[in-house]
Amino acid sequence: MNNNNGQLVKKILIEGTITAKTGLHIGGTSVGMSIGGADATVVRNPITNEPYIPGSSLKGKMRSLLEKVEGKFGPAVGEHVQRGPLTEFVKAGNGLKEEDADRINLIVKIFGTMPEKIKGSEEVPSRLIVRDCELERTSAEKLATSKDTDMPFTEVKTEVVIDRITSAATPRQLERVPAGAVFNMRMILNVYNGDNEKAMLDKIFEGLALVQNDYLGGKGTRGSGEVDIKISGLKYKDKGIYETGGIWKDYKNNEVKIPDELKN
Repeated sequence: MNNNNGQLVKKILIEGTITAKTGLHIGGTSVGMSIGGADATVVRNPITNEPYIPGSSLKGKMRSLLEKVEGKFGPAVGEHVQRGPLTEFVKAGNGLKEEDADRINLIVKIFGTMPEKIKGSEEVPSRLIVRDCELERTSAEKLATSKDTDMPFTEVKTEVVIDRITSAATPRQLERVPAGAVFNMRMILNVYNGDNEKAMLDKIFEGLALVQNDYLGGKGTRGSGEVDIKISGLKYKDKGIYETGGIWKDYKNNEVKIPDELKN
């Protein structure tokens, strides 16, 4: 079936938290920073001035790590998407077994591809919506009133770049959200007729676990960006709930198991 014309049968809401275990740096604009500020700033809400985790950063990190696990990070997956259906990719002599190709295609199905590549293909755009992760209210209030932060809500970490030839040291300042800050996480998975929702949820859980065991944001190989991710609940809405104006209901599927390391 061509899922471009498929029926949307359900939306699954994934809720949880992301806690910074080390300072978290997701770069923003330095426009408007005063003299003496950090060289590399974090992204902030322009109205509240609070730092947040962009949904694009979390979603992109999940996808890149999942593709690395499959050994198809980079052009290979992109070429598959541009050429169209998965069977065409497998027949092209890429040395993939059918089950390996199925796993790669599942990543493309969940995370989507460029809109201009959708027309005439068997896929719809991304099934996964990742919301921006705002600071949890208690955490935001604690940071706002802290006397130990260097800038509003954040710390400034000074690093030193050493010239390997001259040994000259050049200091630079990196703005980070301090360890202990908690962000609210929300994702919505769109399930179309014929989709395997268990397989998609399992892949999303795998992606979150990979991020937790890697890092989020920049400067991760130098200590920044270690996070603890917890899923607090799964809910859903289907056609019947939308038609009656109902609220989200608890998602129950005995086959779907949240991994222990992601349990709240």
